[in-house]
Amino acid sequence: MQFIDLAAQQERIRGKIVEKIEAVLAHGQYILGPEVREIEERLAAFVGVKHALSCASGTDALLMALMAYGVGPKDAVFTTPFTFVATAEVISLLGATPVFVDIEPDTFTIDADGLEKAIDALDAQDPSRHSLPKGFEGLRARGIIAVDLFGQCADYRRIREIAQRRGLFLVEDAAQSFGATYSGKRSCSLADIAATSFFPAKPLGCYGDGGMVFTDDDGLAHALESIRVHGKGSDKYDNVRIGINGRCDTLQAAILLAKFEIFPEEIELRQAAASRYGELLGDVDGITCPVVRPGCTSVWAQYSPLCANRAKVLDALREAGIPTAIYYPKPLHVQAAYAYLGYRPDDFPVSMSVASRIFSLPMHPYLSRRDQERIADVIRNAAR
Repeated sequence: MQFIDLAAQQERIRGKIVEKIEAVLAHGQYILGPEVREIEERLAAFVGVKHALSCASGTDALLMALMAYGVGPKDAVFTTPFTFVATAEVISLLGATPVFVDIEPDTFTIDADGLEKAIDALDAQDPSRHSLPKGFEGLRARGIIAVDLFGQCADYRRIREIAQRRGLFLVEDAAQSFGATYSGKRSCSLADIAATSFFPAKPLGCYGDGGMVFTDDDGLAHALESIRVHGKGSDKYDNVRIGINGRCDTLQAAILLAKFEIFPEEIELRQAAASRYGELLGDVDGITCPVVRPGCTSVWAQYSPLCANRAKVLDALREAGIPTAIYYPKPLHVQAAYAYLGYRPDDFPVSMSVASRIFSLPMHPYLSRRDQERIADVIRNAAR
């Protein structure tokens, strides 16, 4: 049994993938070739935004978004500690400071009430209102990175209202949610700027690293286009700003074009698999199944229940040859890389509690009912 079965998907569309790759080999434009422009246009239309700019990875997509806003030292960017390190890493790389905010206990996305308190605390320079990082004195609130987790979107109605009222930019970290919806709008159209990843394990993934940035803002799009090619101006030898080498390989764009043809169907298959898990595990004592925010859909990048007796369940699954993973075993505020911020473990109790109980099960469009029934039987017996 595979945790994510990329081989089954490849078998289905191998001919189309080979055809797309051979077209790139024939024209030889390996960087920013015609397939890059085509995937950008198709995904911009799918999401419903004006601009989509591909790049080398989801991390680069986040970094480019912050660079487009000129984020730097003395800037504070609010985000969650319950995410992959890339979310906060890009803030630190620019010399800015991550200010962490705890998560909702059911969706695991950033808590809007906590976000408001954290902004108030920083504005007042008063850590008694909300936990602030060491050296908060003199920091200014600049923006928010809301993280869409495990396939579903954060609460953008509330978060966007806070950002607009407080004069902060809002970035959607949609690395795990491409294809999801929030109140009828697609992921990557919910903030001022959005970043997604095409890492192979993502719902829409290539065969290497890749990413994309989305925005309706013409000025941001112009800056992003410059930033991804070393800050180019009229050409790559006219450098008007500090940039990065963030270009997307044409071969990866070609693979995405082949995969995108079946992506809408794969979203439906993922949702069907998640529904089966809910049916099979919903009445198991000690297991809390993931929930989707009302009026929204998830693309189910992972299926991640909670279990107080996680170690026993994971041992039973391992003995049965069923692969699992834990996203995330250590929230960022207790990682060694962020010790300099001076946060205590109990500053974000929901993140710590979820990290101690969460685990992820095999999840992909080609997961069979038979395999899911086997998984559920093992969990049911172990959780007794």
